[in-house]
Amino acid sequence: MSDEPRKTVRLTRTGLGEYEATNDRGGVIALGSGDSTDFTPVELLLVALAGCSAVDVDHMTSRRADPDSFEVVASGVRTDDSRLVDLDVRFRLVFPAGPEGDAARARIPAALRASHDRDCTVSRTVEAGTPVRMVSEPA
Repeated sequence: MSDEPRKTVRLTRTGLGEYEATNDRGGVIALGSGDSTDFTPVELLLVALAGCSAVDVDHMTSRRADPDSFEVVASGVRTDDSRLVDLDVRFRLVFPAGPEGDAARARIPAALRASHDRDCTVSRTVEAGTPVRMVSEPA
């Protein structure tokens, strides 16, 4: 186990199938069941997969050159037994012409490997299949 403090978010119901997630720093995200434009929990899982690796890859490549365009697309297929399979995270990165851009482009494959194999907590947790406990507590 790590000596780091436990990561926590709080989810509060704002209406039927509508919620707000709040982190310890005061950030808020609206989410819902898919009946509105709010992100669904499945979409937020995809955001977490894309975002975790995006942060890693951005830091590793932007040391060489600032990207002209940086887009990450995460997708998956929901099965009949309510799981996501065929998870895919695609990076669409454009760096400027010249030696700095060439260095950033050359760094992409190693950055993707490092994120996948070592740095991205989200994808590493999903791939490990970490158990989840559901507990009911008194209010």
